Amino acid sequence: MRIQAEFVEGFGTLAELGRAVSVFGSARLKPGSEFYDKGVELGRLLAEAGFAVITGGGPGAMEAANKGAYEAGGTSVGLGIELPFESGLNAYVDLGVNFRYFFARKTMFVKYAQGYVVLPGGFGTLDELFEAVTLAQTQKVTSFPIVLLGTKFWAPMMSFIHDTLYAEGMVGESDLHRLRVVDEPAEAVRIITSDGETFAATRPE
Repeated sequence: MRIQAEFVEGFGTLAELGRAVSVFGSARLKPGSEFYDKGVELGRLLAEAGFAVITGGGPGAMEAANKGAYEAGGTSVGLGIELPFESGLNAYVDLGVNFRYFFARKTMFVKYAQGYVVLPGGFGTLDELFEAVTLAQTQKVTSFPIVLLGTKFWAPMMSFIHDTLYAEGMVGESDLHRLRVVDEPAEAVRIITSDGETFAATRPE
């Protein structure tokens, strides 16, 4: 029943959200660091482009994107998770839902997002990233733009995908194009805006 209640609460809270982008990244990014500042800029630009910003509601990259959206007057969403080392939603979330189960939370990230932007992060970030890639690859969702922010950070992973996974026949050629890598938040928003229009036109309710 708790699981069902989490889905009901999530759907009810986000039902009227409108266009949105999910932003992921490390909880360990510090204010003033390069990618924290880029996260703030990203949140601001997404809000100015008319997107709600959805994050995991925690510190670091999540706080940065929420802060940018909040300060720009946009809708700032936090989907929190109950963990022993997390301190709740950050101060820049104005629409928040807390989850106990990761898979219920992940459903909300995908269902209400018109695109993903992923800042540098660790295992949790990679989990969220490849969940989205797998859903698109298996056509469980209509393909949507997935943008990685930080060419240098993501280069080893992208090389592994191309030089090992693709070279060994573990993924197809079309899979190589599922991820876009950029360095500037403005370019990420441009991709989300242009590719997202196609996605919105084909996405089933």
